[in-house]
Amino acid sequence: MADLKDKLLDAALLHVPFDGWSEASFEAALAEVVADSGVDPALVHGLCPRGAVDLAVAYHERGDARMLERLRQADLSELKFRERIMAAVRYRLEAVEDKELVRRGMTLFALPAYAPDGARLIWNTCDAIWRELGDTSEDLNWYTKRATLSGVYSSTVLYWLGDTSEGHAATREFLDRRIENVMQFEKVKAGLRGNKLLGGLLDKVTEAVRAPKGGADMPGHTHK
Repeated sequence: MADLKDKLLDAALLHVPFDGWSEASFEAALAEVVADSGVDPALVHGLCPRGAVDLAVAYHERGDARMLERLRQADLSELKFRERIMAAVRYRLEAVEDKELVRRGMTLFALPAYAPDGARLIWNTCDAIWRELGDTSEDLNWYTKRATLSGVYSSTVLYWLGDTSEGHAATREFLDRRIENVMQFEKVKAGLRGNKLLGGLLDKVTEAVRAPKGGADMPGHTHK
């Protein structure tokens, strides 16, 4: 079933740059897969009940999987932690075959009906990065790390889509500046911890939103 969905997605990618993540793209991909394999169209519709929307989700998740594979193969031991985060975001961008696929996806997930899907996908990407880099936090930090990285990742994708510099050098510089903002935020939090009054207040907030062991129920998050 997973192989069938991959074939359907591969077929759809040829049409998405022209027709978007639309019914037209889905039906064209469906016709190709049915013609090649003779599979029952009803089975394909069962795999993707929302048609191209489910394929757009699958495409994003494929990019996450490719990013994680590269992270696991790369030797990051000599890199500072901020450089590891930058590498992860860069690997995620490099998992995209065609920027137009992302542009079309952003158009789709900007629609009110699918905006929750888009938010969940971005959150899951950032959650995957933190987990792969060894994050084990379960308190307020679990949320803030993913929320801040979601902002960094989203803004970097937007910048990257318009970047025409050689090797996307401008995007790397942009990402470096955004990561620096995150590091400054962490320093501010550390300073608050050192203040008895503010540190105590932060502890109370942390306790109020403490995530259960193994993670928290955020958009798209599942316990393991």
